[in-house]
Amino acid sequence: MPTTTTKLKVKFSSTRRATAAKNSHAAKSAAWPLRRVAGAQVLKVPSLSRLTWLVHGFSTVAGGASSLDRNRNGQKSAERVLNLGFTEWDTREGVLTNRKKFYAALGAAKMRVAALKQIHSDLIHVVGHEPFPEGEHALKGDALVTRERGVLLTVQTADCIPILLADTKNRAVAAIHSGWRGTVQRIAEKTLGRMQMEYGTRPENVVAAIGPGIGSCCYEVGHEVVQEFATKFPDAKHWFTGPFDALTNSDSDPNWLPWLTMRPPGHAPPPPTAFLNLVAANRAILAAAGVPQKNISSSDLCTGCRPDLFFSYRKEKTTGRMMAAIGIK
Repeated sequence: MPTTTTKLKVKFSSTRRATAAKNSHAAKSAAWPLRRVAGAQVLKVPSLSRLTWLVHGFSTVAGGASSLDRNRNGQKSAERVLNLGFTEWDTREGVLTNRKKFYAALGAAKMRVAALKQIHSDLIHVVGHEPFPEGEHALKGDALVTRERGVLLTVQTADCIPILLADTKNRAVAAIHSGWRGTVQRIAEKTLGRMQMEYGTRPENVVAAIGPGIGSCCYEVGHEVVQEFATKFPDAKHWFTGPFDALTNSDSDPNWLPWLTMRPPGHAPPPPTAFLNLVAANRAILAAAGVPQKNISSSDLCTGCRPDLFFSYRKEKTTGRMMAAIGIK
């Protein structure tokens, strides 16, 4: 199949640049090549591509068989998209066609696919040689690990952060779905722990790739999310821009603001919010778990800012699903 490769360069907004500067663990990420295979576009990670024994990739919206009305510059128009999730607006046949194209683009057309019913949890499942439940019988959880050859681990996203891990010594891999709930539960760290328990994985031998998700430029959250992170992580302040201290010091009662402003109910300004950098948070979690900073890479591409490349539930509401995948040949 014909292939072409381009490189995507990231331009940081002032907000994102400020957030990165505040994160003492931040490291520059090399541009990830965008590979085109038979019309499908797949983001590849240089550090994972060097491991010849595995296949991997992050899907994009281009090259699909599904038709979706998308809002571009205030106008809706139908676009052909590579939707990989069984959504209400799409047909099962269309999704299966898209998945077949994506797997072929990865070089994984003949591999056994493992997927979960994702629930924003910290549940991790091991995929062995036996058939893995699928369809209506899919297991609930948000991370998969395996050391079996011929198995492709997958997670779906439309703003949440996908993370791929590879143990370069023991040849074990993991796929993780980490939204803010999974992040605050340290699902990436717990997946590393599960790999250590099952396969003897040592964090210093792990290569990690943090895929495209909602960026700190677009991910606005309220005081309940800020307080969750502040309670669980001493360094959480470095992952937010906005009135972090005010949000963590506020009362949990949603009606606290009118009392502070002395304005009657119904006349108070909207409650303050902050912007969360999930990539920085997951990078710090992986580093704290022992993965060397030089082994952690991220695309730094925002799903909210790049509708030409990604789906974004937060921006579109009715949208498709991307997929991140990794497997051992």
